[in-house]
Amino acid sequence: MASEHRSTILFAVLVGIALYAAYLVRDVLLLVYVSALFAVVLSPILQAIQRLRVRSWQPSPGFAIIVLLMAGAGLLALFFGLAVPPIYRDIRELAQDWPRQLAAAAEKLRHLPLGVEFDPASLQQYADEAIGGAFGVFKRVAGGVFWLFSWLILTVYFILDGERTFRWAMSMVPHEHRPRLEATLLRARQRMSLWLIGQGMLMLALGVLSAIALGLLGVRYFYALAVLGGLANLVPIIGPVATVVVAGVVALIDGWGKLVGVLAFYLAYQQLENAFLTPRIMRHTVNLPPLAVITALTVGGALAGVLGALVAVPSAALAAVLIDEYLVRKEAVLVTAAVAEPQPAVAHPSPPATS
Repeated sequence: MASEHRSTILFAVLVGIALYAAYLVRDVLLLVYVSALFAVVLSPILQAIQRLRVRSWQPSPGFAIIVLLMAGAGLLALFFGLAVPPIYRDIRELAQDWPRQLAAAAEKLRHLPLGVEFDPASLQQYADEAIGGAFGVFKRVAGGVFWLFSWLILTVYFILDGERTFRWAMSMVPHEHRPRLEATLLRARQRMSLWLIGQGMLMLALGVLSAIALGLLGVRYFYALAVLGGLANLVPIIGPVATVVVAGVVALIDGWGKLVGVLAFYLAYQQLENAFLTPRIMRHTVNLPPLAVITALTVGGALAGVLGALVAVPSAALAAVLIDEYLVRKEAVLVTAAVAEPQPAVAHPSPPATS
């Protein structure tokens, strides 16, 4: 009895240490999880590329990854090739006229009621704060670039060596439970891979609607802003905010009226996407009810910020498959067994004999 208590205490201590260690490296674990998840999500595209045949030659997984990366780079090059020249031309014109506009702005500032209180000596303090803020922004950008490359390398690794990693993980599961868990995870993989289709539909919807709205408003570079908004919609929270900021700045160049129109459009679209498009599209692709989608996005954002919201829906699909297999079906089996269990026969007293 004493040895059993010692084993239980030791096991609890080891679990506590493991949880604490996982908390310390939670950022690394999140990176690994996101990479593995995107490897699962991108697998249908890579499998479609591998099914292509040129006579007897069939693309390998590595070649499929190269094709996918080259296709993404080509689309980005096409976008920048079409969007950058007019933007660069307008920036040059603005730079040539900048001294006159700056002098006019300074004159207006001087005639404001608070303009007399402006202290030129405070410029040094503002400059120091700006430099410190710029250094902080540079550090965050550098950290983001490093994280992006780490994510890309891990994702490629999981795609190339994912099957062997999966088999290694399954080898640590008891043999009698291994077939059921493997079948469940493969079913979850098929369900999670459909998330990219739903997300692509949301990105396409924002791109098309913003192109129409911004074009009708007469906003400059509306086609580039539409493409940027559609791509940025992949990243929750930050993507829509960045799209609104960029489109608002461009609209403000031509006047306050266009800015108000742009803000009104994006505000209306966000309400439409959050309340109608996202729940219904994800329900038909990932097979999750609207309430589960909204709850997953909220919980994922609260737990892990932007990354948590990004992988919330496919993670909810994984959780739904596991819950259905190990909780719902188990309860159904128990109920069926209880109903099918034969009831003990009740002995009825025999009637008294009559003479």
